[in-house]
Amino acid sequence: MSNELQKFQDPGLPEHVHRKTDLDPKAADRAERQVAILFVLSAISTVVAIYSYIFIPDNQYFFLPVMGDTNAHQLLLGLGMAFALLFIGLGLVLWAKELMPDTEVIAERHEFRSPDEDRADFVRTVKEQASASGLGRRSLIKRTLGLALGISALTPLVLLRDLGPLPKKELEKTSWKKGTRLVTDPGNRPIRPEDLEIGAVAQVLPELVEGQERTLSDIGKDAVLLIRLRPSEFQLDAERLSWTHDGIIAFSKICSHMGCAVALYEQQTKHLLCPCHQSTFDVTRAAKVIFGPSARPLPQLAITVDADGYLVAQQPFTESVGPSYWERSS
Repeated sequence: MSNELQKFQDPGLPEHVHRKTDLDPKAADRAERQVAILFVLSAISTVVAIYSYIFIPDNQYFFLPVMGDTNAHQLLLGLGMAFALLFIGLGLVLWAKELMPDTEVIAERHEFRSPDEDRADFVRTVKEQASASGLGRRSLIKRTLGLALGISALTPLVLLRDLGPLPKKELEKTSWKKGTRLVTDPGNRPIRPEDLEIGAVAQVLPELVEGQERTLSDIGKDAVLLIRLRPSEFQLDAERLSWTHDGIIAFSKICSHMGCAVALYEQQTKHLLCPCHQSTFDVTRAAKVIFGPSARPLPQLAITVDADGYLVAQQPFTESVGPSYWERSS
């Protein structure tokens, strides 16, 4: 038992050995320059990656003895990004190994909340150790690290170019125009108001003119839900009420959150529900959002009837259909 106790009290840890950079200022300066060089190499690698992405054609090849015909664009882009991260990592490792404090500290773990004095001591210790790390007084490391990280952050921004041109006003364009008839989907049959009973829901699309073909993109933007209520159940202002006809109201079927199809209607509550993220819209209040992540109501399509008694659009949508995006305020 005594031997075990002695072993516990004196585990035989080797004496702490100081690094050369702790004892020799010249060695510390040399290590600082090495770290700075690695950070500069990282910045250069990032520049190579960005240059190859923008200026080297994607179809440019050259011959390598080991790899054969090699795509220069992809090779330099990949190597540039890889070496940018590699040199930052090597620089951080060298910095931590040679220049950061090399003292051994024991921190007791507490099961419950520490006293305020201990918490204040912890904050003070963190600040002191951050200062001891040398970032403040080693300006060369600080500048080159900032250069490497700053330039490397440009890489993902440049790659956004692959997303294509900005949509600008394209997302505001649909096939709905003044006088366009509402037709069933599927079926392509014009609809009269009497075709819908109270509580009924129908998915409709704009009627195609002769020779026109409907694309998937059109369906994705043009789909509309018709819902019939009792006119007394609406809670709309005068303008929105004028966009309805005999208790029939029309909304874009494309959720204003992420573009899913709003396909569920609760007849008792008069709510439309998006099945993707549970955004819920109140039909009686112009599809106002009452639950979920959507930031705005479903766009309402103004409808009326034509001379033949069929439901038609009074005008195009007055706002963009579909999800919110960066060119919107919401």
